[in-house]
Amino acid sequence: MTLRAKIITYLAAIHAVLGVISFVVLREDPIWLLVVEGLFVLSIALGVLLVRSFFVPLELIRTGAELMGERDFTSHFREVGQPEMDALIRIYNQMIGKLREERLTLQERNYFLDRVLSASPAGILTLDFDGRVSLVNPAAAALLQVRPEAAQGQRLEDLDGPLGPALAAIPVGGSEMLPLQGGRRVKCSRAEFFDRGFPRSFLVIEELTEELRASERAAYGKLIRMMSHEINNSVGAVGSLLDSFRGYGEQLVGEDRDDFLHAIAVAITRLENLRAFMNGFAEVVRLPPPERRPADVRQLVDEILILLRPELDRRRIEVLWERADPLPPIDLDRNQIEQVVVNVLKNAMESIGEDGRITLRLGREPVLPAADAADTTWDRGRPYLSIEDTGPGIPGDVQPLLFTPFFTTKRNGRGLGLTLVQEILTAHGFDFSLAQGPGGGAEFRVGM
Repeated sequence: MTLRAKIITYLAAIHAVLGVISFVVLREDPIWLLVVEGLFVLSIALGVLLVRSFFVPLELIRTGAELMGERDFTSHFREVGQPEMDALIRIYNQMIGKLREERLTLQERNYFLDRVLSASPAGILTLDFDGRVSLVNPAAAALLQVRPEAAQGQRLEDLDGPLGPALAAIPVGGSEMLPLQGGRRVKCSRAEFFDRGFPRSFLVIEELTEELRASERAAYGKLIRMMSHEINNSVGAVGSLLDSFRGYGEQLVGEDRDDFLHAIAVAITRLENLRAFMNGFAEVVRLPPPERRPADVRQLVDEILILLRPELDRRRIEVLWERADPLPPIDLDRNQIEQVVVNVLKNAMESIGEDGRITLRLGREPVLPAADAADTTWDRGRPYLSIEDTGPGIPGDVQPLLFTPFFTTKRNGRGLGLTLVQEILTAHGFDFSLAQGPGGGAEFRVGM
């Protein structure tokens, strides 16, 4: 029974008791009995009206609370002509209107934020209160190489790929530069925001590959040009003097003459080697823009293998085409791409040493439909070339430094082979990576 029904029942019971008492007392005087009974009826009616007027605001409050509980901020109450009730209704209508405006503003801001996050070139991840991924924008999904729906609900350290665990290790307020495949580098920052009074983390991932490459290119380009200028000037002048000194050999006799001429020849040879060494560095700086023409990639690689066949046979290294799908001609600068393939194959031979195998693959990258990631189709996707060797592979501490200028693990290396490869492939707009292959050796992969 509701409170209103209880009060009305109570009033009816009291009036009934008083009516019985009045009947007993005034039954000998019918006129006064009727008057008193009439007053009782009037009192009951007034009591019911008072109870109803008292409970109308409560009903209004209850109905308003139900509407707010259902998040219905569009309903308003009409004024009824009672000053107290109308004042309450006006306050409620103002509150509901304000809530509706706030909700619309919040929805518009959330929609705008969603659009900004979707279009942002920076990767953004937000974590829930338990540290699990709750939001991944498209840029972050591309950098992590995961589908957004597959990443949601997972911890960072459980994400596929090397970037997830590295992100998990970044403290709140920290920032780190992390390497990706193909010499790409990203800056990752972690911060906090408050949600319902509790802190949550978010991460911002910015790819700085092009900015860092441009900075490195400007730095080593300036260094190489300065070194090349000074060395070539000195080599030219010293070579000219040494060549002039040969004339003095005729004034010497016997062994002194032979030793003198031999020393001059050795010095000139060393100068020419130094000039050639310096020119090798200058090639990276003077690399022209690619002149693209359609080319058959399979034929290009086969011709280079013919060139390298004597060295491959001497080292007893087998070259095997594991996959060679027919592809249409690809627009590229043949001379520059030949340099890339020669560099990669020579690195593979040096990594193997002797008695090994180089596996070549040519095809299209798999396309994974969003509905079924297990369904792999090869008839569409970007063409790729893969060169895998059976060498010792790439140590973990070396992987981030592979495409750094002047970095080399070879005793007599200059550290510009992979830098030249990177410059050529970047100028072509090709994706590339050098990582541990499925067979344990190194695999160089180019997406064309």
